Amino acid sequence: MKRSDRLIGMTHYVLEHPLQLISLPFFAEKYQAAKSSVSEDLTIMNNMLQQEGIGYLESVSGAAGGVRYIPHYGKENSESFINTLCHRLEDPNRLLPGGYLFMSDILGEPETIRLIGRLFATKFAPLDIEAVVTVATKGIPLAYAVASFLNVPVVIVRRDPKITEGSTVSINYVSGSSRKIQTMVLTKRSLKQGAKVCIVDDFMKAGGTIDGMKSLLKEFDAQVAGIGVLAEAEDEEDERVVEDYTSLVKISNVDVRNQQIEVRKGNFFNELD
Repeated sequence: MKRSDRLIGMTHYVLEHPLQLISLPFFAEKYQAAKSSVSEDLTIMNNMLQQEGIGYLESVSGAAGGVRYIPHYGKENSESFINTLCHRLEDPNRLLPGGYLFMSDILGEPETIRLIGRLFATKFAPLDIEAVVTVATKGIPLAYAVASFLNVPVVIVRRDPKITEGSTVSINYVSGSSRKIQTMVLTKRSLKQGAKVCIVDDFMKAGGTIDGMKSLLKEFDAQVAGIGVLAEAEDEEDERVVEDYTSLVKISNVDVRNQQIEVRKGNFFNELD
């Protein structure tokens, strides 16, 4: 096999298996090449991944070692994407009663969702996440996008139990914005005890729903290592019940009457290397 052909095959494989440790003998056998040639190929791949700003290859030494692809979206790429997202969300036609924004079109765009997944994966990749948790329904596309880059399953918290999911754990929680008592449930088979998880959601006001998910996850002894939200409402900061989260955009200065809105970058860049 020509090196160019082998490079395409190896690159495709690592991109399709993020965070998975892949041994050099595996590639050597799969592509009928010497380990030294595979090692040179991996160096070329690593340089190109970093040059494109989409990640890098991490080498693990030892008998059980190899390489794994770490998804990491570069700061320049991330800033360009988030600036475009802010501009799109500032359209006054998106304003809904209560200061909410219409975002269903964005949440339905595969390319946009995939890029959002890349950004959150950049934040969460070093945390050894075992599952991505979200609440039905609008957060589901985001959760699957993040999970695809972290190579972990998605766990969906629901408002009511489904008979097809077996026994469940449920809790009551206080919605941060409406102060209403609501219920959320999670099937017992969906998450192993003690799992390390991240929570992903599309929009956060006071954070009552996310805080409810955290309480529910305590019933599974799960460790919430990270929280990611696409958009946060700045005017709810004083009443926010959630800390240590990552947001991509921040909704501020919402004036429904005059159809004006300001959208700024969230805190994603505060912690981006």
